Amino acid sequence: MIKKCLFPVAGYGTRFLPATKAMPKEMLPIVNKPLVHYGVEEALDAGLFEVGFVTGRNKRAINDYFDANYELEKEIAGSGKEELLTEIRDVINRGTFSTTRQRAMLGLGNAILTGETLIGDEPFGVVLADDLCFGEDDGVLAQMVELYKQFRCTIVAIEEVPDDQIEKFGVIAGDMIRDDLYRVTDMVEKPKKEDAPSNLAIIGRYILTPDIFDILRNTPPGKNGEVQITDALLTQAKKGCVIAYKFKGRRYDCGSIEGFIDATNYCFENFYKSS
Repeated sequence: MIKKCLFPVAGYGTRFLPATKAMPKEMLPIVNKPLVHYGVEEALDAGLFEVGFVTGRNKRAINDYFDANYELEKEIAGSGKEELLTEIRDVINRGTFSTTRQRAMLGLGNAILTGETLIGDEPFGVVLADDLCFGEDDGVLAQMVELYKQFRCTIVAIEEVPDDQIEKFGVIAGDMIRDDLYRVTDMVEKPKKEDAPSNLAIIGRYILTPDIFDILRNTPPGKNGEVQITDALLTQAKKGCVIAYKFKGRRYDCGSIEGFIDATNYCFENFYKSS
């Protein structure tokens, strides 16, 4: 039903300078796997095998990572190090990978619109690799795919955030369907805490219906001249249905240094230390 997943990965990663001066922030390693690897695995595990990257300048390392490296593989063939490539080989074999380039950094909405050429006229997932998510059983995107089968409309992942963090997120208001589901009635991008309609913040997992592209084309730029996906989603909510889902699992904000370190410690303790 949903086959494609879009990864907007064109950002500069300025909070990680100077490391990101010469390498994509999405390629920074969480222990021994790049951040974007985790997001792609989540998409593949949800059945989204056609992966598209919206990239920018100096992002070639992402494309190279999801491709064979014959020189390296020949060099380590037959050695104990060859098994270290098992996971990435599995990812490469399970998915197909395509790329288009965002010419200017004009916001997440513009990045998603740029990806229309990779998506076409069908529903699709969006993963922001900065948000590293681990589901309790199924991955967050897999949980959302199951919801899409029921509701057949746009779905955004949300979580409760502290008051002092609200200004960093798009925030929703909505009518409760059940404890973990809301029909969205309002969205505000990065409100002050006194102006926020709730403490339910949108995080970097979406399932979008293809009408979002026409809405984005007609969404005027907002703050800093950027096209906000939140504005487009609000238009979509008023015209039809947008569901907000409190996912089961945990999220790390790897766009911040503190969150990146927390994610690294979590992955080391849970996936590597005992191996």
